Amino acid sequence: MIGVGIMHRDNSSDAERNQEEAGQTMAEYAVVLSVITLAILLTIQLLGDTSGGIIQQVADHL
Repeated sequence: MIGVGIMHRDNSSDAERNQEEAGQTMAEYAVVLSVITLAILLTIQLLGDTSGGIIQQVADHL
């Protein structure tokens, strides 16, 4: 059987493609930063009062 392919011509310019990729990259960074921030906040909350004392000791040493 002979395969038949359809060629798609991309008429967008390099600048447009780069702009789209930059937008996607920024969105990905925002998602990663949100997940990391949430993980840190949940960890601090789960550790409870002891984490507050430890964080304060570290802050005092700075």
